[in-house]
Amino acid sequence: MRVTRISRARTRAAVALSVAALAAGATTGTGPAVAQPRAAAPAAADCSAAYRIEQKLAGGTTWRMCWRYDSKAGLVLDDVSYQPKGEAKPIKVLNSARLGQIHVPYDDGSVEYDDLTGFGFAQGLMNLAPGECPGGTIKTVKVPDAWDPRHPNVKGLCTTTRTRGHAYRMQGDSATKVYQTQGKDLLVYTVNQVGWYEYISEWRFQDDGTITMNVGATGSLSYEDYDAGDGRGWPIGKGAKAHATSHSHNVFWRLDFGLDGSSRTKIEQYDSTVTAPARGQEAPTARTTRTKVTKELAGDYKTYRWWRVVSATGKNKDGHARSYEIVPGTTTRYPGRSYTRHDVYFTQYDKCEQFASNNTGNCPAGAGKSVDKWVNGQTLTHPVVWMNVGFHHIARDEDQQPMPVHWQGFSIAPRDVTAMNPLTPDQLSWQNGHWQPRS
Repeated sequence: MRVTRISRARTRAAVALSVAALAAGATTGTGPAVAQPRAAAPAAADCSAAYRIEQKLAGGTTWRMCWRYDSKAGLVLDDVSYQPKGEAKPIKVLNSARLGQIHVPYDDGSVEYDDLTGFGFAQGLMNLAPGECPGGTIKTVKVPDAWDPRHPNVKGLCTTTRTRGHAYRMQGDSATKVYQTQGKDLLVYTVNQVGWYEYISEWRFQDDGTITMNVGATGSLSYEDYDAGDGRGWPIGKGAKAHATSHSHNVFWRLDFGLDGSSRTKIEQYDSTVTAPARGQEAPTARTTRTKVTKELAGDYKTYRWWRVVSATGKNKDGHARSYEIVPGTTTRYPGRSYTRHDVYFTQYDKCEQFASNNTGNCPAGAGKSVDKWVNGQTLTHPVVWMNVGFHHIARDEDQQPMPVHWQGFSIAPRDVTAMNPLTPDQLSWQNGHWQPRS
């Protein structure tokens, strides 16, 4: 779980020293300056070579982005774009992407943590061995406000590629012809230690344009923390003498979209209703309606509900507006705090709104310290997306030792960004829209 009560106090003291250092000095690691989103799409990631990530995958798609390291959020990815085969220039997707908070309340009410802003998440960046980044490159990160100022450099950022399995498979018009390809991903990740936990912050950039964000919690159950105050923790070890305290991991991500180089993106919500078959029909009917989200929103998933972020300026070769659909992952919504009671928040961009809870962004007095307080009716002209994915961790014997990774996350998938599947084989590229077999 966490560290012991005494160890917690020591760690909190170290965090307090770090906060004092922040007040007196820099807040971000060495890297590209944080620029406000620009109106025009860049030809390539706008940063020096040391902080640029560029990878062409086997299917022909090239991903480009800049990275930097924040003193609270850890890894930040800026100016994220992808260029599928057949596109003349990169397609801008995100101005920036990063974690927005890891909120960890314990079931017995004894403690509650905001790991990013209150428990030294960024300073806990771990060195990675070559075997942890197979076939890739480990970059050195200068950690701001490092616990040991004499050794701020950590070999802690892995970039590599990985096969994910079938990207598609289709039997052709002849029994001997099969179209199939194995999809490839660019992986970018760090490992950050907080107490007994180690968080793997993973970003997957697929060759079809999908981006998947995951946080995996691993490390160790604290051997001194089997003291569930409410007596309801799970027994670990022989008999039922020691009970590991159950708790939640509520992970927030902060995504600032810049589709086609413009921050003036639009939000749309889609809901479908299914009705019983009418007389004369063989099956139920489904009707989908679109709602334009023009003001800030705290949204909740429902069956047949989804959202997309729509470009205000760009269209694909078919003339359809480019967009990205938000694809939820498995979640357990935590009802204990107002800011964790919703699955997604769309807020108007404000540079002070940096973290979903225990915000340290120097907002004006009365603005509130959590994302739910920022949903106050502003018109969305530059929306920021906050995703909340929860996991309720009830420990088990198999969590020791070490603890297997448990993952939580979500994806954003291209919707009409390209006119066809960006991995379409050349032999099928003519089959766009309504087509008829060739003679």
